[in-house]
Order: sequence, then C-alpha cells, then structure tokens
Amino acid sequence: MSKLKYKIENKTAILGVIGLGYVGLPLAVEKAKAGFKTIGFDVQDSKVKMVNEGENYIGDVVNEDLEEIVKSGLLSATTDFAHVASADCVAICVPTPLDVYQQPDISYVKASAESIVPYMHKDMLIVLESTTYPGTTEELLKPILEKSGLKCGEDFYLAFSPERVDPGNLLYKTKNTPKVVGGITKMCTEIAATMYESILEAPVHRVSSPAIAEMEKILENTYRNVNIGLVNELAILSNKMGINFWEVIDAAKSKPYGFQAFYPGPGLGGHCIPLDPYYLSWKAREYGFHTSMIESSMMVNDRMPEYCAERVSKILNRYKKSMYGSRILVLGVAYKQDVEDYRESPAIRVIEELEKEKAEVVYYDPYVPEYREQAVVKKGEPELTVELIESADLVIVTTSHTNVDYGFVQKHAKVIFDTKNAMKNIKNRENIELL
Repeated sequence: MSKLKYKIENKTAILGVIGLGYVGLPLAVEKAKAGFKTIGFDVQDSKVKMVNEGENYIGDVVNEDLEEIVKSGLLSATTDFAHVASADCVAICVPTPLDVYQQPDISYVKASAESIVPYMHKDMLIVLESTTYPGTTEELLKPILEKSGLKCGEDFYLAFSPERVDPGNLLYKTKNTPKVVGGITKMCTEIAATMYESILEAPVHRVSSPAIAEMEKILENTYRNVNIGLVNELAILSNKMGINFWEVIDAAKSKPYGFQAFYPGPGLGGHCIPLDPYYLSWKAREYGFHTSMIESSMMVNDRMPEYCAERVSKILNRYKKSMYGSRILVLGVAYKQDVEDYRESPAIRVIEELEKEKAEVVYYDPYVPEYREQAVVKKGEPELTVELIESADLVIVTTSHTNVDYGFVQKHAKVIFDTKNAMKNIKNRENIELL
C-alpha cells in the first residue's frame, strides 16, 4: 500500500482545492466535513476572506456547515500557493470558459498547474475536475507538472474526475452524486478513487484513462444540449402549426420507456451545457471530423434568445404596439430556477436582443438583484408590484422561479410571453402566449 493511500484511509492526509467557486467550495466543505484538514486556494482575496470568516457565498453550501468547519480548523483558505507544499492531494476546480472565438480557454487550468509545480513533492495526488476537452490531463497537465522533476505514475499521481454540480438541485449535492475517476495509471486511479470514497456517500466509478473520464463528462452535457436543441426546434415548428408543444411533451412522457422529457426555453445557460459541446467540436477538428448533429443543436439553442425577441415583436404587433419604445418586464435573469447563478444566462441575451430593437427593458429576479455584463452593472426591480406589472406593455417569463406568484402576474399583466411554461396552472390564459 502506498503511503498516500494509507494517509487517506486514516484521514491524516491534507487536502487542497484550487478554485473556491460553485465547484470548489462545496468540494472543500465536504472534504473538511469528512474529517480531513483542507486548504482552499483562490486568487480572489474577497473569497478567501469570506471563507476564513465562515461566510458563505455559494447556494449549495450550508452556512452552518461552513462556519463550523472553519471554527474547528478543518478548513482554511489562502491566496498563497506556497501552502500547496503541505498538501497531499490537490483538486483543480477552476473555470474553463470559451474565448471570443468560441474556442476552449484553458488558461486557468494551465496557470493553476504552473502554480503547483514549485511546491510539488513525492507521493502527491493531483486531480483535475474542471470540464475540458479529451486529452487535457495527459497532453497539457502532465507535461507541466513533470517540470517539477517528478515523474507521473512513479513520484506523483494524476487523474481526472469531472465535477457534477447542479446548482439548486434539492436531491443531488456534491456528497451524494456518483463520481467518475480516470487516472494516468491504475495506481493513479486507485489513489484518486480512494480519496473520493473517503469523502462521499456515493459510489465511485473507475475508468481506464483520464480521456475516458473527460469524454464522459462531455457526453453528459452534449446529450442534454442535443435533446434540448431538438425540443427547441420542435417548439418553433409547433408554434407555426398552432400546436401546444408543452402538451405534446406531457403526452409523450406518459410512455414508461424509450422517452426522456426535455423542455424548450429561451436558450441554454450555466457553466457546462452551453459550453461543453464547443470543446468537443473544437477537439474533433484536430481529427478532421465535424460533429454535425452536435453543431446543429448548438445553432438552434444559440438562436433561441433571438427567436424569443422576434416572438415578442409579433405579440406586440397584435396589440398594435411597436417593439421600439415598448416597456417590457423580464421575469428572471438566473440561468435556471431558484438559483442566483446567471452565468451564460439566456435571459441576459434576450434582454440584449430586446434592447437592440430599442425596447425599454426592466427585470425582476428575487435571486439576482443585479448582474454584471461586459463591465456594465444592471439593477433589477426590488419588488414585483402591481404598478410594475401594469406599467409593462408585455411581460416575458425567462426563468421559472417557484417563489414568484404567477397568478398575481397574470391578473395584472396586459400580455405575457411564457417561455418556460411557468403559468401552466393558471386557468385564465387569455393573455398568455407560450413558447
């Protein structure tokens, strides 16, 4: 048995997490709750300060849990990467966005690896959790880490284990979501799997290589992207045909096998589903292969905010209103219901499309009082009042938060464009139009 595996099983290993965002902080909390001394690393002083003061800023973390483990000394945070030297296992949980050309931006992963190198030591485990293209762990991370003079698989262990974070999910959290682990060698896989098994209450699925685990993550989210693209396209067609597509889905999901319900909407948001297919299509070009089905779904989904703006214009026309100068109330800018996360939110793109046509746009979101887009901060309305609703020429629902009284909205709105079927239980539907 390796010394590191022994330390993990006896919970004397010190664990590190680089990146204290939506993925990293919940993971660091679970590691500390499992009894491991855990060090969180982040380049943002504000996050480090809040963690060290036991102040939570992530919805999926229980405030009391964070406060307790910080007070007990099990969790601390720092901007000083020299403390990596005292860690036995380090997880990299940094963003992997797209650049302006819709190509993978792996600069955060690269910078994290380079920050680790000066402080690496023998019998150390490094796990990449950031979603990326197949080959990143072996082709990018391994050569950088071996600049330390240590040899992967002999002196240190390296694996990929994709994050599976679903903000706002009431059932599945970091602790009870199954994990996939693929290491450079069998021992790398075993050491990484042992660490996760010591932390989680969910099974750990071992695969034969990091590339398998990387492709598995891309498959998860591309599967959703393609199916959402399918229902978005059929929703557009159904509207032209005068068919309620939401009722079509309800009918289809009555089949107990062979069908999984996906739902249309104003586009895709969040840190994974809108981005991951671009990673795969970018990597596929290296092999002279075009992911035609995937790229087609991406085109459909990317166009949905523009389509929603076009539908708004047509609805206003029927009420003898021009988009130019119309006051439009947007309900919800978070990328999904009941979360404060607005990364890649299609609602923000809908707002941009409406403003391009010179509409006066205001928004209300109980979870997002303000948001920043391209260095511009936009503030939402503080309350959903009768005056606010009645002042709008049209209300568009772009996020179906459960704490919004849609009956109240319907009662006072002139006309509503419901892109999320949030008002499905409203009986009086005379002023409601569906996507």
